[in-house]
Amino acid sequence: MSESGSLQPDDIIAIGRYMRLQWEEAQDAFVLLYPEGMVELSETAGTILSHCNGTASLAQIINTLQQAFPEADLADDVREFLEDMYAKGWVRVERAG
Repeated sequence: MSESGSLQPDDIIAIGRYMRLQWEEAQDAFVLLYPEGMVELSETAGTILSHCNGTASLAQIINTLQQAFPEADLADDVREFLEDMYAKGWVRVERAG
């Protein structure tokens, strides 16, 4: 994370250290598991977080999603969502390089 508090295009995004993203058949949705419980994710949230694998940068995640959904201008929404997830500790950020 930069000093300004916003994600940068080259920031590498990963699921938080004590979190696990998985598909839950019973909920027919992605869920985020953590030591105290579980959060059922919306389809959009699950799709975004499924790309946060610890090797993809913010720019790569946005590019991949933009290719999958070319009719949507989603860069700002994805960045804002991931900034919220970072603030909650649900994702972690590593500087590239």
